[in-house]
Amino acid sequence: MRLLFAVQRYGAEVLGGGERACRDYAMRLAARGHDVEVVTSRARSYVDWADVYPEGDEQDGAVTVHRFSVRAPRDHRFFGPLHERVVWGRPQPAYHVQRLWHRMQGPDLPALPGWLREHAARFDVVVFFTYLYPHTGDGLAAVAGVVPTVLHPLAHDEPPFALAVFDPIFQLADAFAFLAEEEQTLVERRFGLQRASIITGVGVDLDALDRDALDRDAGGGASFRDHIGIGERPYLLSVGRIDASKGALELVDAYRVYRERHPAAPLLVMLGELISELTPTEGVVVTGAMDEGMKNAALAGCLALVQPSYFESFSIVLCEAWAHRRPAIVQGRCEVLRGQARRSGGAIPYVGYGELEGAIELLAGDRALGDELGAAGRAYVERRYDWSDLLDRYEGFLAHVRDDWQRRSPGRGLQTPVL
Repeated sequence: MRLLFAVQRYGAEVLGGGERACRDYAMRLAARGHDVEVVTSRARSYVDWADVYPEGDEQDGAVTVHRFSVRAPRDHRFFGPLHERVVWGRPQPAYHVQRLWHRMQGPDLPALPGWLREHAARFDVVVFFTYLYPHTGDGLAAVAGVVPTVLHPLAHDEPPFALAVFDPIFQLADAFAFLAEEEQTLVERRFGLQRASIITGVGVDLDALDRDALDRDAGGGASFRDHIGIGERPYLLSVGRIDASKGALELVDAYRVYRERHPAAPLLVMLGELISELTPTEGVVVTGAMDEGMKNAALAGCLALVQPSYFESFSIVLCEAWAHRRPAIVQGRCEVLRGQARRSGGAIPYVGYGELEGAIELLAGDRALGDELGAAGRAYVERRYDWSDLLDRYEGFLAHVRDDWQRRSPGRGLQTPVL
């Protein structure tokens, strides 16, 4: 198939979960012989969307990438107050104010719609990641009626999801690919849509992780501990952007209380890009972003992964921890994380400090229980997220969307709505 993916950022250095999922799908489908292209911004950071990568076309392995410049980087002097008003204000502001917020949020790619109108017809399916950013609304409007579309919303129950500005975006998509059952329920409840859909998640390369583990064992397995200088001390691990919106600051505050109550507490290692300023806290080790090999070593050696985020459509790192047979402690107020914990039997959900303290004490005092949870998580990943099986299902879904669209709508011309 000829496939086009549209995503807000793209590149090996881009650490966002949605962006990584898009690149994984694109690269792996190209490796299976599909003709895959990507349209995206030149940005590396979602904080300002400033142009970093060269404009134009480049190759990422077998994937052709087309990069477009932003109209302007995000200006937080203006966007910050507008964001507070639109996202947190009640009642919702007028629709034109929401549209202004959406555009200023970025990345605003003025050349993208024209490129899509010119080139979309040569693809079998155009796939969009994610609902939140204007490239998706602009892109869906540009290709409506020209080519079948699939939207990976990566939706979760966050304040922007309720805004009316997103209503036409979801109406335009021909089909949906969801990462979890909870995301599907959320979208169907919010929009009342009946579309072709699939629940995919994101795959885990179990064979590669197992080979990596054997290599680490052969080399003594101490690379991560040596690198951050913690010796043999047990540690909890948090992986991802160290950002208030991801629950990272709340986790550090909770850990500070926990350590006061339990002086022999395991360390808290935080691996990821530092976005929000952290108060230095005894026992908290911030590593910054690390390569995949070091991250895998960190996961394999942890007492447990801690995933504190309230807003997740899917947690890739949670599946990676389970692939390494490690247990997890997850934010119980996030429906997706709670659902992943329930379906896998590999994690303990918590709500509030008391339950977090109890979960840490349980796993720190009973290593066999942690191993049991980790084994259940590994079995769950093998059942649902092995890349080979997942891509077989995804290819079949894309072919169904293409074939059904051609049967129902040969030569149709939808009126393109104004977003």
